[in-house]
Amino acid sequence: MASLPKRMKALRYEKPETFSVVEVDLPTVRDNDVLVRVKACGVCKTDLHIHEGEFITRFPLIPGHETVGEIAALGKDVKGFEVGQKVAADNSELCGECFYCRRGEVLLCENFESHGVTINGGFAEYCAYPAGKVFRFHNLSYIDATLLEPASCAAHGLDRIAPKMGSSVLMFGSGPTGMMLAQLLRQCGGCHVVIAAHKNPKMDVAKALAIGDSYVELSKEDPTPQLEKIKKENPYGFDVVVEATGAVSVLENAITYVRRGGKLVVYGVYNHASRVSWPPSKIFGDEITILGSFSETYKFPATIDYLDSGKVKVNGIVNRVFRIEQWAECLDAVRDESAIKAAISFE
Repeated sequence: MASLPKRMKALRYEKPETFSVVEVDLPTVRDNDVLVRVKACGVCKTDLHIHEGEFITRFPLIPGHETVGEIAALGKDVKGFEVGQKVAADNSELCGECFYCRRGEVLLCENFESHGVTINGGFAEYCAYPAGKVFRFHNLSYIDATLLEPASCAAHGLDRIAPKMGSSVLMFGSGPTGMMLAQLLRQCGGCHVVIAAHKNPKMDVAKALAIGDSYVELSKEDPTPQLEKIKKENPYGFDVVVEATGAVSVLENAITYVRRGGKLVVYGVYNHASRVSWPPSKIFGDEITILGSFSETYKFPATIDYLDSGKVKVNGIVNRVFRIEQWAECLDAVRDESAIKAAISFE
């Protein structure tokens, strides 16, 4: 600890939409904490919601919930790690004592904390995490490793969906997390995965990585002809329909593609004010399951195995890298989708 600086550079929000690059004290390292020297931290559309004060955000805040780096220091009770090792951090901290934690449903923790969302995160030179939330990786670059956290959320989504072998899948959207969920679905029960999204750089990368079995490019002006074609070619619908765009209009319509006995997965991040209207008679009569998938718990080890080995491909997904001083430019790139996936680099 003696060789570490006392102050660090960080991006801090005082309130929604009000941010600056500041110098702050290094985080306190508790006895069971690992201090990570941040090398890179991913940026996703959730960060736009955080910027606007949506999601479950609390201010003041240092954002950044997709942190990777190297170990800089260890709390006195930490075992099994060494300074200098490459690690990724699970951003969640759970109380272990509330109603849901005591039932083993820890993701629903009533005192759920998340680095970069409710407590300080990785848009800083250093961040401290409980040792149980830090995981080693070996082969990925630091930039590509920023995808481990969203891929872990995809792995949790796979557990929630629990696809039967031979399932047909329709995914609306071709964003980074959706790309990884599609790959996991293809390897774990999804016999035929259709990707429906606007023609844009994300869709180009999705095709290059072969994340799906077929692709439908939707017109931004009027996607009706393409959507009707999907229904014509799949008259019984799909076992699993995943709405991964975060667009409430797409979510509302997505139920019409679900096969009787199928599942509709609410996988995007939506504004608090968003509402949908579905016919309960269809949900009842067709025995449709509607399920949500939020964040993850305990999925980092499996996710690292899939990404570090190359079984889930990530090349080209992170296409824009910024310094912390370029945060406004980074937000614009995420907002206008010139960034398929962005990252803040501290190297």
